[in-house]
Amino acid sequence: MTASEVFVPYSAPHDPDWEPLLQAAWGAWAKAYVPYSRFHVGAAIRTRSGEIFAGCNVENASYPMTLCAERTALCAAVTQGLVPGGIEALAVVTEAATLTPPCGACRQVLAEFAESLPILLANRSSRARFDLKELLPHSFTGRNLGIFPSHELSNPELTP
Repeated sequence: MTASEVFVPYSAPHDPDWEPLLQAAWGAWAKAYVPYSRFHVGAAIRTRSGEIFAGCNVENASYPMTLCAERTALCAAVTQGLVPGGIEALAVVTEAATLTPPCGACRQVLAEFAESLPILLANRSSRARFDLKELLPHSFTGRNLGIFPSHELSNPELTP
């Protein structure tokens, strides 16, 4: 890296900043409760203060009650004081052959806390980096209700 280059963490799938998140996500993946689908998912969120919170999917016989790994990680962070604007990055891991992005519900819940968020999708052989804005363009947030959060998540294209 030259003096004129600026290092941006989480900008590429193999940046070393992802490693602690991947370790936490794989650890959570191993604890997933998935007796019905047998589809393990692990996720880890890093907050702007540097804390890492992991989560796994938790299935239920009443399928709509199933909790996704991304939301369990987010809820763990919220219980420790996470507020909107406090997420730095998210990693999601599975052993599926195809990288698995967060479901629509998880994307919407994540957008409440960070409309722009680097997200790493990984399996045992590959990785890809996305931004939440790519996965959920034009998200519905407090902005749409006329409530402007202190972290100003507004998108100038959508603000009247």
